[in-house]
Amino acid sequence: MRVKSMAKLAIYLITAGVLIATLYAQDAQKPLTNADVIKMVKGGLPESVIVGAIQSSPAKYDTSPDGLIALHTAGVTQGEMNAIMAASGKGAQPAGEAAAPTPAVPKGRMPKVFVVEGTLPKEIPLEKTQLAETKTKPSSMKNLATDPTITQAMTNTVTMDAAMHMNSSVGSSTIGQAGSVFSGLMSHRKPTVTYVWGVPAPASTNVLQTTSPKFSVDFSRYPAITPDDYAPTIVKLTPAQNTCRIVGATQGKEDVRSSPAADWQIYSAFLEERVAVNAEKVKPGEYKLSAASPLLPGEYAVVLRPLSKDKKFSGGDVARAQGDGLMFDAAWTFQVSMDAE
Repeated sequence: MRVKSMAKLAIYLITAGVLIATLYAQDAQKPLTNADVIKMVKGGLPESVIVGAIQSSPAKYDTSPDGLIALHTAGVTQGEMNAIMAASGKGAQPAGEAAAPTPAVPKGRMPKVFVVEGTLPKEIPLEKTQLAETKTKPSSMKNLATDPTITQAMTNTVTMDAAMHMNSSVGSSTIGQAGSVFSGLMSHRKPTVTYVWGVPAPASTNVLQTTSPKFSVDFSRYPAITPDDYAPTIVKLTPAQNTCRIVGATQGKEDVRSSPAADWQIYSAFLEERVAVNAEKVKPGEYKLSAASPLLPGEYAVVLRPLSKDKKFSGGDVARAQGDGLMFDAAWTFQVSMDAE
């Protein structure tokens, strides 16, 4: 009996020790701070991962006006901001009870494009362009289309995104992960690189049977931008080795897309094949758009472009497709059929 009592006592002591160690470890867990979130953002972690960390960790955030401005400047998304505010106000959600991250922008406020066929407008899905880096100079779209670095980077990104979506317990938005940016093989010894915007897949699934399509464009409700800064236009896409379609390209410093500073003049020397259009402004952020002359068969996209070539962008916004960055990254692709009339 004495041996059994001693054994029970040992078990109790061990159990108590484990519980005390667990509680101590939980108490000793370092709370997340603004600097920790910014570090994760700059490290390129997906929004869903960052929000999950915020929701499942102790919080010690600076939510003063200066603190929030610093977070926004560093490229922290609205969904991550919402999670920080929630954690600061009522503590982090216990592990396993974390709610899905709040979408950065309600779907009803996202930019929309409709192709007007007869009297029935049909919405074209919003696609987010991918961003590649290459050492090839942007002399022509045809030259960029033959660059294997770009097509290899695109293939790698599509594979990576598919894996992320299969393993993620959090649903993605209609335009995919904000941080699904792809980079090519490059030398970091060069002061500048060429940034290339492209859309995955060799052809659009939106096939039009008319050479003179008409569109209705609405970006009036999208927050964090000034609608009068932008206007819609149509660009011709360049297929690249049966992998993707190139939208356009420009040169910049090799780290410019990761910089949160709003100092990147993307459009000042942007290479793209613009189509002559008639853009009728209904009100700020709302347009009726059509090609000025019949389009030849091929791949095209409706895009949003700044009216001023000198408009500055934050590299972080472009890389994470938020704010002004989403406006420039957004594309609504379509194909004019060979049989179109």
